[in-house]
Amino acid sequence: MKKLFDELSYKISKQTTKQYSTSFSLGILALSPKIRNSIYAIYGYVRLADEIVDSFHGFDRTTLLARFREQTNQALEEKISLNPILQAFQETIHRYEIDVQLINQFLKSMEMDLQKIDYDSELYKEYILGSAEVVGLMCLHIFVDGNKEKYNQLKPSAMKLGSAFQKVNFLRDMKDDYQILGRTYFPNVDISYFDNVVKSQIEKEIYDEFKEALEGIKKLPNSSRFGVYLAYRYYTSLFTKIKKTSANKIINQRIRISNGRKFSLMMSSYVQYKMSFL
Repeated sequence: MKKLFDELSYKISKQTTKQYSTSFSLGILALSPKIRNSIYAIYGYVRLADEIVDSFHGFDRTTLLARFREQTNQALEEKISLNPILQAFQETIHRYEIDVQLINQFLKSMEMDLQKIDYDSELYKEYILGSAEVVGLMCLHIFVDGNKEKYNQLKPSAMKLGSAFQKVNFLRDMKDDYQILGRTYFPNVDISYFDNVVKSQIEKEIYDEFKEALEGIKKLPNSSRFGVYLAYRYYTSLFTKIKKTSANKIINQRIRISNGRKFSLMMSSYVQYKMSFL
């Protein structure tokens, strides 16, 4: 029965999420059970693409990513895939009528990661749009259960949240991005001259985006509000730690939040959520 394969596909997407991200796994657990599998499907898909461009060194990553795009298009067209991650993803895309252009924009940013790019403001915005903002919009389709009016209302906030998450990731991963992958995403920033002044300017952007995103989180349905708020709290906690770290340390070590701290945040977030939202 196909139902067994569908169940397996979602389980593999779930395991992929748990394997790669403690933070998002905990955040998804705080969502309503009826939408968890669909969010696992989105994360599993974007994780596969990330792995191609970030981890498969020694292989022809350009060909692998092009093949992944072809397999994605085929799965969406035929509404079936023998790749369990793609199967769960295509089913989720069709169930919530998610705009295929969001997927194309995401894959375009993944293709950008295979090139040596000196990012200016426009390329930086385009990369963040595809790598983070559209992923947030895919999830938003699920959070509002396909309600187009609600989706359009919350779209700007969802994009700000995705952008803030990505910029925090850029600061957290500066060492590995530059030393291992040879990437610097921030526009017109020479890593050799990255200092606290430049860092503060970036942090101001992130702060403003988090502030706007929180207003959108408050308007999410009950089925998703706490889960998204929890992810927001994880990232703002990481952001606070980054702000307290000098620019010199940022480019020489990866900033982390311990699993113990994440669980502590989960408990305190629930209390704050109850006090702030209800």
